[in-house]
Amino acid sequence: MIDELVPGFVLIFGSLSFLFLRGAALSIAVVLVPLLSFAQLWSLPLGLELGTTIFGYELTPVRVDKLSLVWGTVYHIAAVLSALYGLHVKDRSQLVASAMYAGSAVAAAFAGDLITLFVFWELTAITSVFLIWGQRTDRARRAGLRYLLVQVTSGVILLAGILLHLARTGSLEFGTLSLSDWGGRLMFIAFGIKCAFPLLHNWVQDAYPESSPTGTVVLSSFTTKLAVYALARSFAGTEMLIPIGVAMTLFPIVFAVIENDLRRVLSYSVNNQLGYMVVGVGIGTELALNGAAAHAFADIIFKGLLFMAMGAVLHRTGTCKANELGGLYKSMPWTTLFCIIGSLSISGMPLFSNFVTKSMTVSAAEQTQAAWVTVALLVASAGVVDHSGIKIPFFAFFAHDSGKRVQEAPWHMLLAMGCMAALCIGIGIFPGALYSLLPYDVDYQPYSASHVLTSLQLLLFAALAFALMWKYHASKRPGIWELLKYPPELPSRNLDSDWLLRRAAPWLGTTVGGPILGVLRFVREAGYDFGWRTVVRARQLAGPRSTLGEPWPVGQSTWWAVATLGLCLLLAYAF
Repeated sequence: MIDELVPGFVLIFGSLSFLFLRGAALSIAVVLVPLLSFAQLWSLPLGLELGTTIFGYELTPVRVDKLSLVWGTVYHIAAVLSALYGLHVKDRSQLVASAMYAGSAVAAAFAGDLITLFVFWELTAITSVFLIWGQRTDRARRAGLRYLLVQVTSGVILLAGILLHLARTGSLEFGTLSLSDWGGRLMFIAFGIKCAFPLLHNWVQDAYPESSPTGTVVLSSFTTKLAVYALARSFAGTEMLIPIGVAMTLFPIVFAVIENDLRRVLSYSVNNQLGYMVVGVGIGTELALNGAAAHAFADIIFKGLLFMAMGAVLHRTGTCKANELGGLYKSMPWTTLFCIIGSLSISGMPLFSNFVTKSMTVSAAEQTQAAWVTVALLVASAGVVDHSGIKIPFFAFFAHDSGKRVQEAPWHMLLAMGCMAALCIGIGIFPGALYSLLPYDVDYQPYSASHVLTSLQLLLFAALAFALMWKYHASKRPGIWELLKYPPELPSRNLDSDWLLRRAAPWLGTTVGGPILGVLRFVREAGYDFGWRTVVRARQLAGPRSTLGEPWPVGQSTWWAVATLGLCLLLAYAF
């Protein structure tokens, strides 16, 4: 019977038990439910497909292959450790939403048809918004509404694409799609919204930092990575994804460097790391797809670790602003250590996870002889070292001493961060365990002399650049020294592309919408006036006291009836 259960259902329906439990029983259930779901996942045999027929359509709610197992495995790791991290949370809406959200993402990763994908695609949107609203602030409420609008829009576009694809092909299989028809194009756009393509990315920076400390950890693990999975499943080898992915790796660097809110810095880092995965999917070779899958696996872990560290800082200090932090290594040493491990991992330091995953995509780009792609990815890697590898731990725990003396993070937070850190190191030292999960056989050696030396050179020169900029950040020397200053930590908000949309919308409403509304108002008033005049004239002609309304003699009425009938017969024979 367990083989016939959709992966993720244990999480979705098991979360309902949280509504009836209290105290220690609730804490045990919060961790036990994802563990049971993980056990159920590994009981499923590779190649299993479960089908059903609904309204005459053949659906495949469950399809187990190596690609779905990569996402299913890391989703469960994230669900278990996020539950452990959030044991202090007593808000049942967040607890239920977290488990349902994770279960929906798992179920979507094992969907074999587009209708099943759509159902769980939308369920991830509906459940995840409660993690934003769980912060219980006005900013979180408004950010949650905008987040829900974006996610539901993605679902509506996805459904439209599915229906067009069904009308054209008669198939609902969730497999390779094409951009040659509007069904595939709409689904590509829907996946792009959820993957935070450039100019469609602002919902990440808008929503994630406004969520609760635990909610941000959960949000960072599922939605965007599900979109990467959908692209890998249906648009592998689509060359358009290569420049899109390159842009995703590069543009967040500037915003992340000048951003003051450290959780927003990590949100820009989400876009940056997604770019490597999108490039891998766009290249489409076996090595590139393995790299995209491996990088998604590693990113969920090290990005989750970094969000956990910043969540612990927020939990203890009440802020994640760089200008308000510093010196926390004195009172939060373990959190500092785990944050540094996460930073080394995202930077691609040898013996850490990102070194053995991201390099697969870079090597795949080299094999395609696309030199500009390789150079762009290396430049983006240097940027990552600056904004996530150095900036996050430096400004949070070192830099200037803010004078804050707080307690270390709770034990369950430290345990969750410790497990994440152990995975970051374990994957880096023993990459074969992760490589064995990948969709294709792996013939790749990350620890070659050239790769190690290249990575170390990149890391050292990026660190040197940061050190020089920090040395001269307070310098008043004119000229070239101005370029060497590190951007100061200011209590401000960056203007991203969403600012243009928010400014453009009122302008369009005034300059374009005004005249349109004026025309519509004129048409409405003219139509109302015409209709009213027509009614008045009809009453004059056919009312009780009108000529037509007066009773006519029988003979005259008969002649009019005969004439009307004759005219109808004449028209019928003529046409």
